[in-house]
Amino acid sequence: MAEKKPMIVIKKITVVQGGGHGGAWKVAFADFMTAMMAFFLVMWLISSASEAEKKAISDYFSTPSVIEYQFQNYGAEMTLEKLFLDLVNEPLKTLSTLTEPADRTPNVLHLGTKKIVMSYMADQLGTMASDVSVTADSVTFEIPDNLLFRAGSADPALQFVNVMERVKGVTQGLEDSQVIITSVVYRESVKSEELVVAKGISDQRVDLLVDKVKGALENESVQVIGKGVARDDDRSPKHMHTGGGYVKFEIRQNVSQSDGKKARSIVGAGEKAGDDTAEYNSYVNQLAKSKSGREPQSAKKKKRTRSE
Repeated sequence: MAEKKPMIVIKKITVVQGGGHGGAWKVAFADFMTAMMAFFLVMWLISSASEAEKKAISDYFSTPSVIEYQFQNYGAEMTLEKLFLDLVNEPLKTLSTLTEPADRTPNVLHLGTKKIVMSYMADQLGTMASDVSVTADSVTFEIPDNLLFRAGSADPALQFVNVMERVKGVTQGLEDSQVIITSVVYRESVKSEELVVAKGISDQRVDLLVDKVKGALENESVQVIGKGVARDDDRSPKHMHTGGGYVKFEIRQNVSQSDGKKARSIVGAGEKAGDDTAEYNSYVNQLAKSKSGREPQSAKKKKRTRSE
Protein backbone atom coordinates (compact mmCIF):
# COMPACT_ATOMS: atom_id res chain seq x y z
CA MET A 1 0.00 0.00 0.00
CA ALA A 2 1.46 3.26 -1.14
CA GLU A 3 2.01 5.95 1.36
CA LYS A 4 -0.02 9.17 0.98
CA LYS A 5 2.04 12.21 0.15
CA PRO A 6 1.61 15.12 2.49
CA MET A 7 -0.50 18.04 1.12
CA ILE A 8 1.38 21.28 1.08
CA VAL A 9 -0.81 24.35 1.63
CA ILE A 10 0.67 27.81 0.92
CA LYS A 11 -1.13 30.57 2.77
CA LYS A 12 -0.42 34.18 1.81
CA ILE A 13 -1.19 36.79 4.42
CA THR A 14 -1.38 40.42 3.23
CA VAL A 15 -1.04 42.99 5.95
CA VAL A 16 -2.85 46.26 5.11
CA GLN A 17 -2.01 49.16 7.33
CA GLY A 18 -4.35 52.13 7.73
CA GLY A 19 -3.36 54.94 5.38
CA GLY A 20 -5.27 57.70 7.02
CA HIS A 21 -8.24 57.42 4.66
CA GLY A 22 -6.03 57.35 1.58
CA GLY A 23 -4.12 60.55 2.33
CA ALA A 24 -6.89 62.92 1.08
CA TRP A 25 -6.56 64.91 4.29
CA LYS A 26 -3.11 66.04 3.18
CA VAL A 27 -4.57 67.90 0.17
CA ALA A 28 -7.17 69.62 2.31
CA PHE A 29 -4.54 70.55 4.90
CA ALA A 30 -2.25 71.97 2.18
CA ASP A 31 -5.12 74.13 0.82
CA PHE A 32 -5.84 75.34 4.34
CA MET A 33 -2.23 76.30 4.94
CA THR A 34 -2.04 78.09 1.59
CA ALA A 35 -5.17 80.07 2.45
CA MET A 36 -3.72 80.98 5.86
CA MET A 37 -0.46 82.14 4.28
CA ALA A 38 -2.38 84.27 1.77
CA PHE A 39 -4.48 85.73 4.61
CA PHE A 40 -1.48 86.72 6.70
CA LEU A 41 0.25 88.11 3.60
CA VAL A 42 -2.75 90.33 2.86
CA MET A 43 -2.88 91.49 6.48
CA TRP A 44 0.83 92.36 6.37
CA LEU A 45 0.40 94.29 3.11
CA ILE A 46 -2.55 96.23 4.52
CA SER A 47 -0.63 97.16 7.66
CA SER A 48 2.43 98.32 5.69
CA ALA A 49 0.61 100.16 2.84
CA SER A 50 0.05 103.91 2.96
CA GLU A 51 -3.38 105.54 2.69
CA ALA A 52 -2.69 106.60 -0.89
CA GLU A 53 -1.78 103.03 -1.87
CA LYS A 54 -4.91 101.65 -0.18
CA LYS A 55 -7.08 104.13 -2.05
CA ALA A 56 -5.44 103.28 -5.38
CA ILE A 57 -6.02 99.55 -4.81
CA SER A 58 -9.63 100.19 -3.79
CA ASP A 59 -10.30 102.35 -6.85
CA TYR A 60 -8.79 99.71 -9.13
CA PHE A 61 -11.00 96.87 -7.93
CA SER A 62 -14.14 99.03 -7.63
CA THR A 63 -13.87 100.12 -11.29
CA PRO A 64 -15.37 97.85 -13.96
CA SER A 65 -12.93 96.30 -16.42
CA VAL A 66 -12.55 97.40 -20.02
CA ILE A 67 -14.55 94.45 -21.30
CA GLU A 68 -17.42 95.20 -18.89
CA TYR A 69 -17.40 98.84 -20.01
CA GLN A 70 -17.60 97.82 -23.66
CA PHE A 71 -20.48 95.42 -22.98
CA GLN A 72 -22.43 98.19 -21.27
CA ASN A 73 -21.80 100.80 -23.97
CA TYR A 74 -21.61 98.94 -27.27
CA GLY A 75 -23.74 95.86 -26.62
CA ALA A 76 -22.85 92.19 -26.46
CA GLU A 77 -22.78 91.57 -30.22
CA MET A 78 -20.23 94.28 -31.05
CA THR A 79 -18.13 93.59 -27.97
CA LEU A 80 -17.83 89.87 -28.72
CA GLU A 81 -17.00 90.70 -32.33
CA LYS A 82 -14.17 92.99 -31.26
CA LEU A 83 -12.97 90.54 -28.60
CA PHE A 84 -12.71 87.75 -31.19
CA LEU A 85 -10.67 89.95 -33.55
CA ASP A 86 -8.37 91.07 -30.74
CA LEU A 87 -7.76 87.53 -29.51
CA VAL A 88 -6.89 86.36 -33.03
CA ASN A 89 -4.52 89.25 -33.76
CA GLU A 90 -2.98 90.04 -30.35
CA PRO A 91 -3.89 87.35 -27.78
CA LEU A 92 -1.43 88.28 -25.03
CA LYS A 93 -2.10 92.00 -25.23
CA THR A 94 -5.86 91.40 -25.26
CA LEU A 95 -5.83 89.18 -22.19
CA SER A 96 -3.83 91.79 -20.27
CA THR A 97 -6.17 94.63 -21.23
CA LEU A 98 -9.28 92.76 -20.09
CA THR A 99 -8.30 93.34 -16.46
CA GLU A 100 -7.53 97.04 -16.87
CA PRO A 101 -9.95 99.53 -15.30
CA ALA A 102 -12.48 101.16 -17.61
CA ASP A 103 -11.19 104.67 -16.92
CA ARG A 104 -8.27 103.87 -19.21
CA THR A 105 -8.86 105.86 -22.41
CA PRO A 106 -9.21 103.50 -25.39
CA ASN A 107 -7.45 104.02 -28.71
CA VAL A 108 -10.21 104.85 -31.17
CA LEU A 109 -8.18 103.37 -34.05
CA HIS A 110 -7.85 100.03 -32.21
CA LEU A 111 -11.53 99.47 -31.44
CA GLY A 112 -11.63 96.80 -34.12
CA THR A 113 -14.72 97.44 -36.23
CA LYS A 114 -16.37 100.44 -37.84
CA LYS A 115 -19.56 99.82 -35.86
CA ILE A 116 -17.75 100.15 -32.53
CA VAL A 117 -15.81 103.22 -33.73
CA MET A 118 -19.06 104.90 -34.81
CA SER A 119 -20.73 104.04 -31.53
CA TYR A 120 -17.78 105.32 -29.50
CA MET A 121 -17.61 108.55 -31.49
CA ALA A 122 -21.34 109.12 -31.02
CA ASP A 123 -21.00 108.47 -27.30
CA GLN A 124 -18.13 110.96 -26.96
CA LEU A 125 -19.15 113.76 -29.32
CA GLY A 126 -22.90 113.41 -29.84
CA THR A 127 -24.56 116.10 -31.94
CA MET A 128 -21.64 118.53 -31.79
CA ALA A 129 -19.73 116.61 -34.50
CA SER A 130 -20.59 116.59 -38.20
CA ASP A 131 -19.22 115.04 -41.41
CA VAL A 132 -17.99 112.03 -39.45
CA SER A 133 -16.10 109.55 -41.62
CA VAL A 134 -14.31 106.28 -40.85
CA THR A 135 -11.88 104.51 -43.19
CA ALA A 136 -9.63 101.51 -42.67
CA ASP A 137 -6.90 103.68 -41.11
CA SER A 138 -8.48 107.02 -40.22
CA VAL A 139 -11.29 108.79 -38.37
CA THR A 140 -12.39 112.27 -39.41
CA PHE A 141 -14.94 114.67 -37.93
CA GLU A 142 -15.73 118.39 -37.91
CA ILE A 143 -16.97 120.76 -35.23
CA PRO A 144 -18.58 124.15 -36.02
CA ASP A 145 -16.37 127.01 -34.87
CA ASN A 146 -19.13 128.70 -32.87
CA LEU A 147 -18.95 125.82 -30.37
CA LEU A 148 -15.27 126.55 -29.76
CA PHE A 149 -14.65 130.26 -30.41
CA ARG A 150 -16.40 133.59 -30.31
CA ALA A 151 -17.60 134.87 -33.66
CA GLY A 152 -14.83 136.38 -35.78
CA SER A 153 -12.10 135.93 -33.16
CA ALA A 154 -9.74 133.42 -31.56
CA ASP A 155 -11.22 133.90 -28.09
CA PRO A 156 -12.58 130.64 -26.63
CA ALA A 157 -16.36 130.36 -26.34
CA LEU A 158 -18.13 129.52 -23.08
CA GLN A 159 -18.44 125.85 -24.00
CA PHE A 160 -14.83 125.55 -25.24
CA VAL A 161 -13.66 123.51 -22.24
CA ASN A 162 -16.62 121.13 -22.43
CA VAL A 163 -16.18 120.53 -26.16
CA MET A 164 -12.45 119.91 -25.85
CA GLU A 165 -13.08 117.45 -23.01
CA ARG A 166 -15.23 115.47 -25.45
CA VAL A 167 -12.53 115.69 -28.12
CA LYS A 168 -9.95 114.53 -25.56
CA GLY A 169 -11.93 111.33 -25.12
CA VAL A 170 -11.25 110.59 -28.80
CA THR A 171 -7.60 111.68 -29.04
CA GLN A 172 -6.13 111.02 -25.58
CA GLY A 173 -5.53 107.27 -25.92
CA LEU A 174 -4.08 107.30 -29.44
CA GLU A 175 -0.80 105.56 -30.27
CA ASP A 176 1.46 105.62 -33.34
CA SER A 177 -0.75 108.03 -35.25
CA GLN A 178 -1.19 111.60 -36.44
CA VAL A 179 -3.81 114.14 -35.46
CA ILE A 180 -4.23 116.77 -38.17
CA ILE A 181 -6.22 119.81 -37.03
CA THR A 182 -7.45 122.19 -39.73
CA SER A 183 -9.08 125.46 -38.69
CA VAL A 184 -11.18 127.02 -41.46
CA VAL A 185 -12.37 130.63 -41.11
CA TYR A 186 -14.59 132.21 -43.74
CA ARG A 187 -13.71 135.72 -44.80
CA GLU A 188 -17.32 136.90 -44.39
CA SER A 189 -17.31 136.00 -40.69
CA VAL A 190 -14.55 138.50 -39.92
CA LYS A 191 -15.53 142.10 -39.17
CA SER A 192 -13.20 143.56 -41.81
CA GLU A 193 -13.98 140.74 -44.28
CA GLU A 194 -10.30 140.55 -45.27
CA LEU A 195 -8.58 137.24 -45.99
CA VAL A 196 -5.40 138.32 -44.20
CA VAL A 197 -7.29 139.00 -40.98
CA ALA A 198 -9.23 135.75 -41.30
CA LYS A 199 -5.97 133.84 -41.82
CA GLY A 200 -4.46 135.37 -38.68
CA ILE A 201 -7.49 134.36 -36.61
CA SER A 202 -7.40 130.86 -38.07
CA ASP A 203 -3.70 130.47 -37.18
CA GLN A 204 -4.32 131.61 -33.60
CA ARG A 205 -7.19 129.17 -33.25
CA VAL A 206 -5.22 126.20 -34.53
CA ASP A 207 -2.27 126.99 -32.25
CA LEU A 208 -4.59 126.89 -29.23
CA LEU A 209 -6.22 123.64 -30.36
CA VAL A 210 -2.88 121.92 -31.04
CA ASP A 211 -1.65 122.82 -27.55
CA LYS A 212 -4.84 121.48 -25.96
CA VAL A 213 -4.70 118.17 -27.82
CA LYS A 214 -0.95 117.72 -27.21
CA GLY A 215 -1.33 118.41 -23.50
CA ALA A 216 -3.91 115.61 -23.11
CA LEU A 217 -2.08 112.86 -25.00
CA GLU A 218 -1.06 109.74 -23.07
CA ASN A 219 1.56 108.51 -25.58
CA GLU A 220 4.53 110.28 -27.14
CA SER A 221 4.15 108.35 -30.41
CA VAL A 222 1.39 110.71 -31.58
CA GLN A 223 2.16 113.69 -33.79
CA VAL A 224 -0.19 116.69 -33.77
CA ILE A 225 -0.19 118.92 -36.86
CA GLY A 226 -2.06 122.21 -37.21
CA LYS A 227 -3.14 124.09 -40.31
CA GLY A 228 -4.91 127.44 -40.56
CA VAL A 229 -7.08 128.17 -43.62
CA ALA A 230 -8.97 131.31 -44.65
CA ARG A 231 -11.29 131.41 -47.67
CA ASP A 232 -14.55 132.69 -49.06
CA ASP A 233 -17.76 131.10 -47.82
CA ASP A 234 -18.36 128.41 -50.42
CA ARG A 235 -20.69 126.19 -48.43
CA SER A 236 -23.50 124.42 -50.23
CA PRO A 237 -26.91 123.88 -48.59
CA LYS A 238 -26.13 120.15 -48.30
CA HIS A 239 -22.94 120.70 -46.29
CA MET A 240 -24.03 123.85 -44.46
CA HIS A 241 -22.25 124.45 -41.15
CA THR A 242 -23.33 126.89 -38.51
CA GLY A 243 -21.00 129.70 -37.51
CA GLY A 244 -18.27 131.36 -39.51
CA GLY A 245 -16.15 128.30 -40.13
CA TYR A 246 -15.31 124.91 -38.67
CA VAL A 247 -12.49 122.83 -37.20
CA LYS A 248 -11.63 119.53 -38.86
CA PHE A 249 -9.97 116.75 -36.87
CA GLU A 250 -8.35 113.96 -38.89
CA ILE A 251 -6.90 111.02 -36.94
CA ARG A 252 -4.69 108.86 -39.15
CA GLN A 253 -2.93 105.61 -38.17
CA ASN A 254 0.77 105.30 -38.99
CA VAL A 255 1.64 102.54 -41.47
CA SER A 256 3.82 100.76 -38.91
CA GLN A 257 3.74 100.80 -35.14
CA SER A 258 6.63 101.66 -32.85
CA ASP A 259 7.22 97.94 -32.24
CA GLY A 260 7.73 97.37 -35.98
CA LYS A 261 4.44 95.57 -36.58
CA LYS A 262 2.00 96.61 -39.28
CA ALA A 263 -0.94 98.63 -38.04
CA ARG A 264 -4.29 96.86 -37.88
CA SER A 265 -7.07 98.15 -40.11
CA ILE A 266 -10.58 99.02 -38.93
CA VAL A 267 -12.78 96.13 -40.05
CA GLY A 268 -15.85 97.07 -42.08
CA ALA A 269 -14.46 100.43 -43.24
CA GLY A 270 -13.38 101.01 -46.84
CA GLU A 271 -10.07 102.45 -47.91
CA LYS A 272 -11.72 105.67 -49.09
CA ALA A 273 -13.72 108.04 -46.97
CA GLY A 274 -17.46 107.94 -47.59
CA ASP A 275 -20.49 109.83 -46.39
CA ASP A 276 -20.94 108.25 -42.97
CA THR A 277 -22.91 111.18 -41.52
CA ALA A 278 -26.28 109.40 -41.75
CA GLU A 279 -24.86 106.30 -40.05
CA TYR A 280 -23.25 108.42 -37.34
CA ASN A 281 -26.49 110.32 -36.69
CA SER A 282 -28.27 106.98 -36.36
CA TYR A 283 -25.88 105.96 -33.58
CA VAL A 284 -26.38 109.33 -31.87
CA ASN A 285 -30.15 108.83 -31.91
CA GLN A 286 -29.84 105.28 -30.58
CA LEU A 287 -27.66 106.42 -27.70
CA ALA A 288 -30.00 109.32 -26.92
CA LYS A 289 -32.99 106.96 -26.79
CA SER A 290 -31.18 104.40 -24.63
CA LYS A 291 -30.09 107.07 -22.16
CA SER A 292 -33.51 108.71 -21.99
CA GLY A 293 -35.18 105.31 -21.60
CA ARG A 294 -33.23 104.41 -18.46
CA GLU A 295 -35.29 105.02 -15.36
CA PRO A 296 -34.34 104.54 -11.74
CA GLN A 297 -35.87 101.54 -9.99
CA SER A 298 -37.80 103.81 -7.61
CA ALA A 299 -39.55 105.51 -10.53
CA LYS A 300 -40.52 102.15 -12.02
CA LYS A 301 -41.95 101.00 -8.68
CA LYS A 302 -44.02 104.17 -8.40
CA LYS A 303 -45.47 103.65 -11.88
CA ARG A 304 -46.29 100.04 -11.03
CA THR A 305 -47.98 101.08 -7.79
CA ARG A 306 -50.10 103.72 -9.50
CA SER A 307 -51.23 101.32 -12.22
CA GLU A 308 -52.26 98.79 -9.57
